[in-house]
Amino acid sequence: MARTAKHLLDELARRGPHQVLRGDLALVGMPGVVFTPASGFGLPAVAFGHGWLQPPSRYRGLFRHLASWGIVTAAPGTHVGPLGSARLLAADLRTALDVCAGVRLGDGAISVDPDKLGLAGHSTGAGAAVLAAADDDRVKAVATLAPAQTKPFATDAAQRCSMPSLHVVGGNDLVAPPRSHGELIAQAWGGPTQLRELPKASHLGFAEGRHWSGLLVHGKAEHATHRISRALLTAFFLVHLAGDQTYLPLLSESVKAAPLSYETVPTLSKD
Repeated sequence: MARTAKHLLDELARRGPHQVLRGDLALVGMPGVVFTPASGFGLPAVAFGHGWLQPPSRYRGLFRHLASWGIVTAAPGTHVGPLGSARLLAADLRTALDVCAGVRLGDGAISVDPDKLGLAGHSTGAGAAVLAAADDDRVKAVATLAPAQTKPFATDAAQRCSMPSLHVVGGNDLVAPPRSHGELIAQAWGGPTQLRELPKASHLGFAEGRHWSGLLVHGKAEHATHRISRALLTAFFLVHLAGDQTYLPLLSESVKAAPLSYETVPTLSKD
C-alpha cells in the first residue's frame, strides 16, 4: 500500500537509519562543521548557510538528522557577525561543497558524488545559498528556511537558478515576512519550485537552543517547526540528490502542517 504524505512526514521526522559522525571544517582551513553518515560511498552532500548572527551550532540537530538519512552536511562558521557578507558566505558555501566532493571523509570510509550536491540555509544564509547556486553549475537542488533578502539580491540570483528548489517559510515570521521575502524568491526562481508555509513558525523557530541573538531577532526555537522542516528538507534532498522517489508524495502533496502555497513545475516541450 502506498504511503500517504502524512505517513512519510512522520517517518522522515524521526532519526534515519545511519549512525552519524561529526567533523570540523577547520581541518581544511575553514571554521565550521561537517556531519556525515558513519560510512558510505557516492553520497549526496549539502552545504548549509547560517542565519544572521546565528552560529552553525544552532542547527546541529538538523545536520545530524540529514546525516542520519545518508546526506553529508557541511556548514561554514564564517560571517557570523552583525556585518557578515552574504556574498562572501555564498563563496564559502561553494568552498564547503568543494571539500565535501574532493576530500575523502571519515578515515576513507565516506565519499561524496560530485553530481549529487545541494545547498540550503536559514534567513540570510538561505539568501546566500541562492547566491551560491546561481553561480555554481554543480548544484542540483536548493532548500531554504525562512529565506531573507540579501545584497546582492537573492531575488535577482533566483532568476538564474534552474535546479529544483523548496522554500519553507514561517507564517509568524516578523523578520522575513513570507510575502516580501520567501514568496518573492520562489516566484523569481528560474526552475521548478515550491513554497510551503508553516503557519505558526517564527523566524528563529528554525534555529535550535538559546542564543543571545534572541534579544535582537524575533522568535525562539520551536520543536514543531524543527520536526516539520527536517522532514521536508530530508524528503527534498533524498528525492532530488539521492534519486529516491519513495518520498516524492511528501513533496507533491499538501499537508496540513505545511500547506503548499506556491508551486511551479517544469514545462515539457514537444519533440
